[in-house]
Amino acid sequence: MSESASYQERLRVPLRWWAQGTMLVATLWLTLIVALIGHAAWLAWAVTGLVLVAMAAWLRSYGSARLVVSDDWFRAGRARIEMTYVGAAEALDAERTRRVSGPEADARAYLLLRPYLRESVKVEITDPADPAPYWLVSSRHPRALAGALNAVRTQHQ
Repeated sequence: MSESASYQERLRVPLRWWAQGTMLVATLWLTLIVALIGHAAWLAWAVTGLVLVAMAAWLRSYGSARLVVSDDWFRAGRARIEMTYVGAAEALDAERTRRVSGPEADARAYLLLRPYLRESVKVEITDPADPAPYWLVSSRHPRALAGALNAVRTQHQ
């Protein structure tokens, strides 16, 4: 497998999710401090600390999905496929992404969608043994991702 990547992207959660999560945890702390006034303030701090750690772990995990296009493989999150089975890639705007992931969706398709990313890339899968007809992958730079996929695909033809 080739290690040189022609395109890489990490689908990190936006900063506002971190801010909103922190405010939610702060609200929990305030609620517990008021409820446990003078009795067990340490419990409020312990619970809040655990919730904060759990929230941070979830946000990091959810935002750890990567898109990698190399000479031999396309990786989207945990899934990967050899470039010989990758067909045409098309960058989709927000409206087209909404339609392709909703009313026009194929239930067999592989989806790597993030609600904070409105645009995506639809990647045709040409492997006859693969039940997924296409992958629909969120991206901050769908034109660049589609371009990288199409460029590597043409090298394999």
